[in-house]
Amino acid sequence: MIVAGVVHFCIPETYAPFIPVWMPAAAVVYVSGAVEILLGLGCLFSKTRRAATLGILLLMIAFLPLHVADALKESPAIGSHAIALVRLPLQFVLIAWAWYIWRKQPLQAQL
Repeated sequence: MIVAGVVHFCIPETYAPFIPVWMPAAAVVYVSGAVEILLGLGCLFSKTRRAATLGILLLMIAFLPLHVADALKESPAIGSHAIALVRLPLQFVLIAWAWYIWRKQPLQAQL
């Protein structure tokens, strides 16, 4: 998450095409990058890991419609329809991973 968040700042043009036209692309890219960095940092500490993985779970669910929309575009932002279609099940793997880690964390580890 931390690396992906940093990439939002280093190469924002990679993520901007995924953002719907009615949203401010630059702001969404930078805010989501900052959120990814914070959530990634939260995973490093036992006291914040459960909350951070819940945040990752919700973020991956929030990103899912963007990936579905991209797969349905004539020219997907990710590069090709094949990659866009592979990314969809990968998103579900990330969601399942975050849910699994979140469920495994003891409740007392929360702030």
